[in-house]
Amino acid sequence: MGGKKVRAEDVIRIYQNLSAHNVQAWLTGGWGIDALLQTQTRPHKDLDVIILVEDIVRMRELLSHDGYDLNHLWPENSWIVDANGVEVPTAFVLQDSEGREVDAHAIRLDDQGGGIPAWLNDGLVFRMEDLAGKGMIAGVAVRCLSPEMQMVCHEGYDLPDEQFRDLELLEEKFDIQSPHGNPFSRRSLP
Repeated sequence: MGGKKVRAEDVIRIYQNLSAHNVQAWLTGGWGIDALLQTQTRPHKDLDVIILVEDIVRMRELLSHDGYDLNHLWPENSWIVDANGVEVPTAFVLQDSEGREVDAHAIRLDDQGGGIPAWLNDGLVFRMEDLAGKGMIAGVAVRCLSPEMQMVCHEGYDLPDEQFRDLELLEEKFDIQSPHGNPFSRRSLP
């Protein structure tokens, strides 16, 4: 399943397209970490984003013009009804004909500006400061999750080597560690 890698110019095109149409998006995952580091550290198979529930329909519409269609739903997906009465998925992957992927998870904002995940999760909440990350992709400013929240989002599963290295780079640049004091679990090498 070797799709085309998502390049910096793909990220910028998608992010700017969404922003131009008032769709809020926060980069997370590999590109989110690279945005915080302000440099691309490795190739990426996808672009991970957090979006608002009320933007799901518009996001899918905009990206469908670039050939992105629903590829699959994550096991944690919940089908919910948005403010317009449309039933939408909350954890899904879109893919274009060349295999580039956009992995999206949706939140609702609370009265304090924090994010409540709409997908099935174990109590994760994004505080306002978790959604205040700022980064750069190829010289273009983007919103992303904070370094601390990136660490939280990588807990609870065995990390592939490249993700483990991403977190080491975050630790070095921002002088942070796992917020729960747990060392990250590095995947066993064969």
